[in-house]
Amino acid sequence: MDSDASGDVIVIGGGVIGLSTALVLAEHGRRVRVWSREPAERTTSAVAGALWWPYRIDPVERVGPWSVRSLRRYEEWAGRPEETGVRMVDGVHADTRLAGLGAWAGEVAGLRETDRGLAARLPLLDMPAHLAWLRGELAAAGVPVEVREVGSLDEAFGCAPVVVNCTGLGARELVPDPAVRPVRGQLVVVENPGVRDWYTAADPASDATTYYFPQPGGLILGGTAEDGAWSLVPDPGVAESIVARCAGVRPEIAGARVLGHRVGLRPARGVVRVERDVVAGGRLLVHNYGHGGAGVTVAWGCAEEVAGLVSGA
Repeated sequence: MDSDASGDVIVIGGGVIGLSTALVLAEHGRRVRVWSREPAERTTSAVAGALWWPYRIDPVERVGPWSVRSLRRYEEWAGRPEETGVRMVDGVHADTRLAGLGAWAGEVAGLRETDRGLAARLPLLDMPAHLAWLRGELAAAGVPVEVREVGSLDEAFGCAPVVVNCTGLGARELVPDPAVRPVRGQLVVVENPGVRDWYTAADPASDATTYYFPQPGGLILGGTAEDGAWSLVPDPGVAESIVARCAGVRPEIAGARVLGHRVGLRPARGVVRVERDVVAGGRLLVHNYGHGGAGVTVAWGCAEEVAGLVSGA
């Protein structure tokens, strides 16, 4: 390791968590490199529906502040949607009420109860565009992103005194942490028949969820939340059920032409792990993984906390 490398940080993981963390570290003056097993466009982040909302993620006392800090960034970037991939879009969380949401709900402008559910104007991200923008921001900040398989954390410590682990589901083997598990999500992309708002409805007693998100590349229909399922192959029967559920809310979806199918494995954990650990030789390891399907929602709040942990705050 170079003698002048004391400020170097290697971020392992090239999804939205890794890229956002690397960018915030660079904002704090760190010299950062990103190592990713695959390009950003092939990560789980790339197939996300990507509506901002703290859903199925713990611990609640930390998730609220993380989410609000991320929300503020998205609200700013929504002023440049063609560049950032972030838009503010109206929609409804069916059968959801304000009671029990936590203090963070008071930070969401215009959040209100209606006959249909909880209505809001929230950030909706076009992830291919957003990930491309993040890569551009990293390049402008002098942060290289290298496609590289990492066999062990020691491998990264051989190149930098500070390592930030943003490997998502990969942390199950790399740490290793058996508490990390996949929650499989299947989506269908159809030609948008004119839907401009988003909609979600979740059944806590079922793996099935119902939602649609209008994106530039089509209307994204969902979905599933299959805990412990590893298959990345779309199930035709599940796809038909997804379309049928969404068409039950918006009948015009029934005849929409199918453009494609997507499957992603959300990296879930009982609680998100954002913490630091001083390892042999005084080297610093900071973990940032286990965000499930809410990675986009908490990415920037978690990244800011990581920057504080790296600085010793």
